[in-house]
Amino acid sequence: MRGCAYIFLDESGNFDFGPNGTRYFLLSSVGMRRPFRMLQAFDDYRHDCLEQGRNVEYFHCSRDRGEVRRNVFNVIAGYMNEIHIHSLLVEKARINPSLRKNARFYPEMLGKLLKVAIPHELKEGAEEVLVITDMIPVNRKRQAVEKAVQTTLIKTLPPSMRYRVLHHQSRSHYGLQVADYCCWAIFRKWQKGDVRYYDHIAPALRGEFEVLVSEATIWRDET
Repeated sequence: MRGCAYIFLDESGNFDFGPNGTRYFLLSSVGMRRPFRMLQAFDDYRHDCLEQGRNVEYFHCSRDRGEVRRNVFNVIAGYMNEIHIHSLLVEKARINPSLRKNARFYPEMLGKLLKVAIPHELKEGAEEVLVITDMIPVNRKRQAVEKAVQTTLIKTLPPSMRYRVLHHQSRSHYGLQVADYCCWAIFRKWQKGDVRYYDHIAPALRGEFEVLVSEATIWRDET
């Protein structure tokens, strides 16, 4: 079924390139199509939590309790055939200093990720692409992200294809919460060597690629 391709974006790690920063920075995209059967399962589980006495307004992986986190990953694992995950990894110490300014670093890395993720969605068939990120609080950063997304979409999509870039609160859409969980699991694999949660989402991972100091890429294709 053709229609709208939804791409939800999330990030893990920080922009501190000093000794107190995270070793890695990670950007991930999760592609989905309607009907969102997984998101209905998310909604069912959230109401299970409410009925069990857990005041869960929305899911956020790093903040959720262990039992909730495990159950959410189990929900995601049940719908691996309905999502497509792409992930870009940056080992920050290896990045050229000229790229480390936030105004350049984030948009360039995001552009590299979308250049891989969008063609995959087009192969699946789409008449429109909707890119949704978590709400970005800083206007300057939001403008940079929008420019990076729009530039990549213009270069990648057929001229007649419609696209939009939206910024929503993560609590407003389960798709952003799925992206948060998937990105967290991949980041934890690289940052801590912990693959317990990564293994839950690995079947939907279409590839990971690492940006090196030379700005070349190593592609790990899982298709």
